Amino acid sequence: MITWEARPAHGLLETAPPKPLPLPRSTASIGGDLRTLYAAGALDLPQPGTGGLVGRWAALAAIGRIDLTLARLAEGHTDAVAILGEAGLTPVPGALYGVWAAKSGGTGAVLEDGRLGGTVRFCSGLSLLDRALVAAGDRLVDVDLTDPGVQRHPDTWQAVGMDASDSGDVVFDGILVSADTLIGPPDWYIGRPGFALGGGGVAAVWLGGAAGVFDGVVAYLRETGRADDHQLAHLGAMHAALRSAETLLLHAAGTIEQAADPWHVASTCRAGVEHAVREILDHAPRLTGASPLGRDRRFAQRLADLGVYVRQHHAERDLAALGRQVLDAGESV
Repeated sequence: MITWEARPAHGLLETAPPKPLPLPRSTASIGGDLRTLYAAGALDLPQPGTGGLVGRWAALAAIGRIDLTLARLAEGHTDAVAILGEAGLTPVPGALYGVWAAKSGGTGAVLEDGRLGGTVRFCSGLSLLDRALVAAGDRLVDVDLTDPGVQRHPDTWQAVGMDASDSGDVVFDGILVSADTLIGPPDWYIGRPGFALGGGGVAAVWLGGAAGVFDGVVAYLRETGRADDHQLAHLGAMHAALRSAETLLLHAAGTIEQAADPWHVASTCRAGVEHAVREILDHAPRLTGASPLGRDRRFAQRLADLGVYVRQHHAERDLAALGRQVLDAGESV
């Protein structure tokens, strides 16, 4: 069981790796683990804007270190609860939430004549969740996923990484939207202060996933009982990348709520953590060689999961946007 009563004194990551989930995992088993966390209160995290971001992000990193598919769903639920709280609303008791806002390849939800339509890709938890906050144009809609107008297409998710995240396309077929299911005014969702804070929370999950890969590398070296200088160099590089990302997240957690431009802080943080994750993904298989990639399902799955999940960062597009922020701000650092 995951509990957050005792967080690390200095940092976001615990010193010792957590107990992993049993294998094989499945959508059903991840759903059961998510319900267990929810029932135990382990998803009741400090709300953004209350000064508790270190504890919030430490919890998200801890779940990511255990399993990234579980963390993907946990982060989505906690983000939805934070969004509702920022709007002055209360979640439906007992409901697990997601946030479905992707606009990929010309798809996306639309709101016309009081009805929700369109296709949203990359909807995680499409069969496991009870409700979802769906971005439709400039509005955010709280959708009851038992509505017959919610059409799920899990077969569209073909990834090996994040395979148990219960993801896929969702088609909304003329769902009636009432005033009490609209969250905030037009353009509120991406314009609110909490949008940047939520982006930092995703980076915390990436950090946890990277730490899980690092745990696997250390376990491999200890099991083999030997490490040559080349392997030690890779291990040192991974350690430096992981601690650099953790330090960046800690700095962001302590400053972003008071920052004049919180999205600049979040963008910088996400870019730095993404860079560290790519370092981990590069060094880990070069250190271990082929054996654990072919013979250790947990290690291979961690690498595959992390490679898919970190692509929530849009690579050069996000870096270009960050560069534009820096140039427009007239700052040299």
